[in-house]
Formats: sequence, C-alpha cells, structure tokens
Amino acid sequence: MPVYKAPVEDVMFLLNDVFPIERYNNLPGFAEATPDMVEAILGEGAKLCEEVFAPLNLTGDQEGCKRNPDGSVTTPKGFKEAYEAYAAGGWMGLAAPEEYGGQGLPSALNTIMQEFVSSANLALGMYPGLTQGAIAALLVHGSEEIKKTYLPKMVEGVWTGTMNLTEPHCGTDLGLLKTKAVPNGDGSYAISGTKIFISAGEHDMAENIVHLVLARIEGAPAGTKGISLFVVPKILVKEDGSLGERNGVSCGSLEHKMGIHGNATCVMNYDGARGWLIGQENRGLAAMFVMMNEARLAVGVQGLAQSEVAYQNAVAYAKDRLQGRSLTGAKFPDRPADPIIVHPDVRRTLMSIRAFNEAARALVIWTALNSDIAHRSSDEAQRQSADDHMGLMTPVVKGVLTDLGFEMAVKAQQMFGGHGYIEEWGMSQFVRDARITMIYEGANGIQAMDLVGRKLGKDGGRAVMAFFNEVAAFCQENAGDENLKGFIAPLEQGLNHLQQGTMWFMQNAMARPDNAGAGATDYMHLFGLVAMGYMWAKMAKAAHARKAEGNGVAERMDAKLTTGRFFMERMMPETAARLACISAGADTTMALPAEAF
Repeated sequence: MPVYKAPVEDVMFLLNDVFPIERYNNLPGFAEATPDMVEAILGEGAKLCEEVFAPLNLTGDQEGCKRNPDGSVTTPKGFKEAYEAYAAGGWMGLAAPEEYGGQGLPSALNTIMQEFVSSANLALGMYPGLTQGAIAALLVHGSEEIKKTYLPKMVEGVWTGTMNLTEPHCGTDLGLLKTKAVPNGDGSYAISGTKIFISAGEHDMAENIVHLVLARIEGAPAGTKGISLFVVPKILVKEDGSLGERNGVSCGSLEHKMGIHGNATCVMNYDGARGWLIGQENRGLAAMFVMMNEARLAVGVQGLAQSEVAYQNAVAYAKDRLQGRSLTGAKFPDRPADPIIVHPDVRRTLMSIRAFNEAARALVIWTALNSDIAHRSSDEAQRQSADDHMGLMTPVVKGVLTDLGFEMAVKAQQMFGGHGYIEEWGMSQFVRDARITMIYEGANGIQAMDLVGRKLGKDGGRAVMAFFNEVAAFCQENAGDENLKGFIAPLEQGLNHLQQGTMWFMQNAMARPDNAGAGATDYMHLFGLVAMGYMWAKMAKAAHARKAEGNGVAERMDAKLTTGRFFMERMMPETAARLACISAGADTTMALPAEAF
C-alpha cells in the first residue's frame, strides 16, 4: 500500500522564512492567520489527508465509479464518508467569505491544502476542488440573488459544483459550441445540449450539484462573442432554499479513462433544463475564466502533488530494496547487497524529483500569495502588480508543473523496476493520474501559446518586465553574498537566456507567427526553469539565515541547500538548450506537407 505524509514542515519554512506570512497582516483574513494558527490548521489538514483520503486512493482507483440504470452515479467505497469528513471540517469554506459561511482565511492556505488533498487522493480531491472554483466564479459574477441561493450550501459542502465547457465537437475552440439557451419568460432559460468530460458531473456525495454551463442564447452572435454562462442546478431550489423537483439535466454515460478512476467524468445531457444567467449576456467566457484560471492553478498544484507522493514512495523503496553493491565498496557488508539508494543514478533521479518538488511548491505559494493580494489589497498599485503576476504565472504554473509533475512521477516509478509496472505497488496510478493534468483545463500547448501570444505583450509587456526586474534586482543585491555563490551566477545566466528568448520572439514572431508557435513550449519551460531557479535562490538565502539562528535546524537546512545546488548544477543548465530550440525557428517544424506525415 502506498504511503503519504503531507510536507507541513517544508510549507512552514516557506511561510515563515521565504515568504513570511506575517508581512501580509494588512490584508483581510491574514491577521488571524498567525504562524502558530497556520501550522495547527495545516496539521489538521494533513491528518485528514494522511488518515482518511490516502487509504482510499488505491482502492478508489481499482473500484472506480459506477453509473446506475437510473442515471445516478455511485462513487467508490468510502468516498462519500471521506467527503463528508472534509465538508464537516470546514475545509470547503477555508478561504470563502464569512458572510456565506466561510472562514475568510487566506486563499494561499486553501492552495496548500489542495496540494495535500491531491497527493493523498487526486480523484477524490477533485470533487471539492471543482466546487471551490465554482464558488469563486459565483462570488465575482453572480447576482446577489444567485449568491444567496447557492453559495451558503456550496461553502458548507452539502452542495457541490462543476463547470461545463467541452462538447463533442468543441474543446479548445469554444466559439464552436452548440448548447443553446432559450428564454422562458420568467427570468430563467431552457438549456439544451450535450457536454462531455464533465468531472464530478454526477455522484452520490452531495444532495445537489450546481452546474455552471456555457451556452448560446438564441440570436446571439457567432463565435466566442455570443457565449453566456448559466447556473443550472441538478435539483431546482425553491424560494425558501429547500430542494424541489429534479431539473432536466442527467448523466448520459461515464467515460472510461486512463486514470482518476474515482472521479466521475460524465457526459451531461441538458434537455430544456432550467438555468439562470450569470453576469451579462454574451459575456460568459469572461465569467467562466474566473473559474478556469482558478482551475488552471489548481491543476498545476495537482502536477506537483503527484510528483510529491510518487517521490515519497520511491524514496521508501530505494532505502529498502537491496540490489548490487556501491561503486565505492559495500556500504552494508552484513547484508547480501546494498540498498539501491547508494547508487549515483538512483540518487540523480531522486534528487531531480526532490529539487523540482521544493521549487514548484515555492512557486505555487508565491503565486497563491499574489492571488490574495490581487483580491484583498486596498492598494490599487499592489492589486495591479499582483494581478499582473497571476496572469503571467498561470500558464507557467499549469503547463510546467504538470509536464514535469508527470515526468517526475515516471522517474519515481522507474525506481521500482518491474514492480513499478505492477498495479499493487501504486506507482502506476500516480503516473496515470498525473497524465490528465497535462491535458485538462487547457492542454499544455495552449498554455504555452497563451504565455507567448497573450501574456508577454499584455499591457506593453508590463508583467514580464516586472518579473525580469525583480529577478535581476535579487541577483544584484546578493551578488556579494558568498553563501549564494552557487545560486546567483546560474540564475543570472538563466535570466539572460529567458530575456534573449523573449527578444527573439519580438524580432521574429510578428512577421511570422509560426515562429512563436514552434517555440512556445520551449519558452514556457525556459520561463519555468528561471522561475524555479529564482525560488531556489530565495530558499537558499532563507536557509542560510535559519542556520545562523541555530535552533537545531542545521541538518535540515543543509539538506535543502544541497538540493538547491543540485537544481542549479544539474537542471538549470537546460535553459541554454531551450533557448537554442526557440532560436531555431519554425522552418523545419513546418516544412513537411501534411500528406508526408
């Protein structure tokens, strides 16, 4: 049975030393989030994930979801009780406004909890995760009546939420969608159409499911300019808030998938279902993008989460599995062989995963704190700067952390040799579950194009220039710090490569857009490497400061510094290769005629 221990200690280092959470006490919800309180909250969350969610991960994968003859869906054994424990603990409303029953705490804490939940049981964690995304969209764009009707029950966790975008003929290009909305004359609309790949679309864990559905009102303009967003409950809600009759929405079938078997991925049929407009007519994408951006960051966290749990199990196996002798002589002469963790290539693999995990976690928390500033600060300049950061980093966090999260899960599986290919060890599940994160909420090629095609030039390049300036300023300020000697020079070189790649696009992509398309993924990963390198430099500075204080943390900080140096020596140099690929342009990529493939 696979194991999982939530990395609370590492998170607290980030929140206390790298991005001190007390600096944010001027923001609503942060004053109550003292370091001791945060540690206590995360400790309880870790306990739920380790003791309740994680034991159901393997069994949920093996059992999967079942669609019943009446169209209802039964989730794997234990899922309903685990979800109820999550809801009863108040975790759904951790960062939600108090006026709707939430606790109003920093959203960064919810992001951290999402990592723990996704490592413990990704399929189960998707049910509350999607609900929190729906809550975010309703908070921003819902009318007062809609918020009053739906949010308290969703925040309480007795109702869950979904988002319905994709149709059989329509994925990335939402302008092609055909689901229609016809006014009923009483303020509601009749929604008809079919949506596919709807995660948590039908299940037995909540008394109602609140669907957010993209549809086109009759007579609306073609393309994305004519799309509206509707709230369509599974069961209609009466004026007094109680549940009424079943709405015209049903699960037509369940998808048979590579992974996340414990999550119900549904084909949803809307047959004149009653729905209510969210926001303005024909502005549905703007409203849905609130949820999509929340989801994209959450999916980036899922990539990290699968890498983390896979790493923990690979380390445990590497310490236990006896194979061969160390190249420098037997380390355990009393045993028939040494554990495989003595071998350099095993160490290289494990260090690669660990170095990614710690940098990715820092990047996630840095971005989550910026989200809190963007949504809670009273300072307009701070909000703008934080919003710029969020827009720039969302495709990086989603694309890079899921690409590498899958890659690291595969590396961890490799540690098991043939046992990694056998289902009972659980490593196959981590790989299979990680694979979807590269696809849903916008496939990673789309994330790369969003970064290069939209985010770089947005507002005259204001966001990317702010990032360049921040990293350059950090390098300049710490250039003379002997402790950071192994961090600053590689970071400066990586930043230089990123700036060169940005300039190459400016000079070569306007006249020929294919150059941007051909180099977008390499640019996204180059950006991700520099962002993670920056995180390691900040962590290294904080680790040296902690060592200087004493308090018995030297061994732990030394391990962190060694991991950071590994990243800078063995992973950061990839920026040069990424730049070379970008600079090669699109000629050979686009040269073959389609019939030659």
